Amino acid sequence: MFDWCWPFTTCRSRYKKLVDNIFPVNPQDGLVKNNMEKLTFYSLSSPEKLDRIGEYLFQRASRDIYRRRNGFVVIAMEAMDQLLVACHAQTLNLFVESFLKMIQKLLESTDPQLQIMATQSFVRFANIEEDTPSYHTRYDFFVSKYSAMCHANYDDLEIRKQIRLAGIQGLQGVVRKTLSDDLVENIWESVHMDKIVPSLLYNMQNARYADQGTAMPGSPIEERSDPPQFAETCMRELVGRASFGHIRCVIRPVLRHLDNHQLWVPNYFAIHTFRIIMFSIQSQYSYTVVEALMTHLDDNSKSSAKIRTSIADTLSKIISIAAGESVGPSVLEIINSLLSHLRVSVTRNQYSSNDEQLYQEALINALGEFANHLPDYQKIEIMMFIMSKVPYSQPDRIATVGKGDVLLQSILLKSLLKVGTKYQTIHLNTTFPPSFLEPLLRMSLVADAEMRLLVQKIFHTLIDRHHNIDKVAKPSTNISELDLIIEKSSRPDVIFIRKHGPEIYLALYESLELAGNRVENIEAIYTTFALLIVELTSEETVLEQIRLVMSLQDLAMTSSQLSVALKFNLHSIVVSLMTLVAYVCNINSLIDYANKIIEIRRIEGSHLLPPLRSRYDSELSSRLSSNVLFDQSIITECLKTAGLDTGKIQHGSGYNTNSLHHRHSWVDTTGRNSITDINAGGAELDSGGSSPSVQRKFVAEELTFESMKKILTVPNNNQTVVDEKRVELSECFMNAPFKDLITKTQPKRDVLQSTLSDIFNSLTIEPRNSSQQNIQSNDAKSNQIPIYEVQFPELFVY
Repeated sequence: MFDWCWPFTTCRSRYKKLVDNIFPVNPQDGLVKNNMEKLTFYSLSSPEKLDRIGEYLFQRASRDIYRRRNGFVVIAMEAMDQLLVACHAQTLNLFVESFLKMIQKLLESTDPQLQIMATQSFVRFANIEEDTPSYHTRYDFFVSKYSAMCHANYDDLEIRKQIRLAGIQGLQGVVRKTLSDDLVENIWESVHMDKIVPSLLYNMQNARYADQGTAMPGSPIEERSDPPQFAETCMRELVGRASFGHIRCVIRPVLRHLDNHQLWVPNYFAIHTFRIIMFSIQSQYSYTVVEALMTHLDDNSKSSAKIRTSIADTLSKIISIAAGESVGPSVLEIINSLLSHLRVSVTRNQYSSNDEQLYQEALINALGEFANHLPDYQKIEIMMFIMSKVPYSQPDRIATVGKGDVLLQSILLKSLLKVGTKYQTIHLNTTFPPSFLEPLLRMSLVADAEMRLLVQKIFHTLIDRHHNIDKVAKPSTNISELDLIIEKSSRPDVIFIRKHGPEIYLALYESLELAGNRVENIEAIYTTFALLIVELTSEETVLEQIRLVMSLQDLAMTSSQLSVALKFNLHSIVVSLMTLVAYVCNINSLIDYANKIIEIRRIEGSHLLPPLRSRYDSELSSRLSSNVLFDQSIITECLKTAGLDTGKIQHGSGYNTNSLHHRHSWVDTTGRNSITDINAGGAELDSGGSSPSVQRKFVAEELTFESMKKILTVPNNNQTVVDEKRVELSECFMNAPFKDLITKTQPKRDVLQSTLSDIFNSLTIEPRNSSQQNIQSNDAKSNQIPIYEVQFPELFVY
């Protein structure tokens, strides 16, 4: 009656017998190889029995573990490994469940050697690619167990090291296995990443970066035998496998681990970790890491300044890696976020404690490092963006600027200076677009001396293209010893300074007028002007520069608001600048004249020569003899000798106006004429040219080939003179007192009234009812000029 079950009983007893035969009597003898080969052959010929074979091996190993017969457990695990390698991929899933149960059983044991052996078997299993997915396979236990092994704290250092290495290897195997099979559970879920990432970080920080930012001393250790090094390798692999949507899943536990273990101060380990992440991540995802770190900085806005400083410093160390991949709005988004943190820092502590200042410097460094790796056109955009964030009050409201705004101005300008140091100027018209130049010039006239000094340093950085800053940092009359690097100005630069030069020169002039200037401010303004001379001096620009130099001498002589020390400082920079202009332009006669003035001053007034000083002898008088000053007529002759047109010099300066009525803006600097030109009538600024029926009469000129050639080749000096007169006239009306304007513009005689009287006297009224009068009128008309031939004056309407 039991014949029907005989085949099943035979097959069952056969695979069990084959399994039993692989175990020797003495476990020290190891696996019986011949019997193992028989079991392997049977498994290959009957793959459907693999799950039963695995289950039976698991039962035997569980019984041996319970009985502390670890030798037989090792033999069972070895048999499992050989079957795992021998089985084909198509049938492997029949064996996986039993195999993983076996691994789990060994990991649950308290014997470290069994745990290590199970981990090695799991790693071999993780490296096998399965063609058939295992829908039922779960790895929750392995993630938790291997994470716990990474934190092993055995008293025996060698066992602790081996267990931690096994835990790291196990986590690496889990990651590889789950990422290669999309049908198993998602390893990127926070429940798994919150265990894997801190476990790796815990081993990375172990005795390596806890105390200092240097590596552990000693000879190099093999990577797979050193938990910190192997953990770094696993972290790189984990980050490298992360897609765009999974980067944040790795970054969050990293930030949380650094917070929980107070690893921000000092931040050696934090910097090391984020560098690993940035260099391992796919380049197009690097911006995500920077964004996550900035968000974390937001979350720690109420933390101590030291923690925020460490986070910002970490950001500055890695942000340059992400800069190369940041394009479009992401660039300004990063900059705006950094500026927002700076603004919040200012509002938090207007008195700026030392820790808060370090935090601000770390943010500024991050800003500079980010900009350093961007193309030049983006650096210009960043500087314009920062400049747009600088608070500014109108000149008549400077007193209302609060201390918080002043501090914010200072920090933003420092940020701008940091970006400027990373920028290499090619053409000034590209570096200084009007939307950037005008606010920068406006900030050069603020009330705070430190702020003005920062602005001048920004100009130094952006103007200097040949590394001459250090050579002209202080006024000097020994120009030939400075070894300046001078190149001929390009055409775009000449056009730029011709267009914007009056604005820049006037801003320099007005900044020197300010009574609160210290020696550092005067030297900084001198450096700016000296760099402009070195970079932009040409035949077309030298006259305007000499006009400004002479205006500074007039300012020192006539101003009643400047202190005596500042006046002497102005005389010192005047002689330095004049010598520099003569040297750069190679005008020998002007060089000789400047050297003559220098020698006279050395004898009669050494205080009028560099170096600048904040205090002078109280007995020195600001009234100077003419022989120690530059004479404009002599300078004009020197320029004529060099073949230069001295029209601008002869017409006077447009800068040395009455400081009491001087304006606070340089907009519309294209029109400032002298008040004397109104009386002279040479400016032709009347309304006759725009009145209807009135035509100007121009001097007839013979149109020949030579005259046309002259027009095309010779510079149009008439237009230059007209422009200068228009400039002087505009400045006159802007600055002169109202009573002076009335006096100057009042006509010498009543031109309109006399003209009208002459016109009406020349006309006769004809009574219509008198024939005699008509006859007399007709006779008179024949002797008079017709009405339509009367010549009306050009200035018909005043």
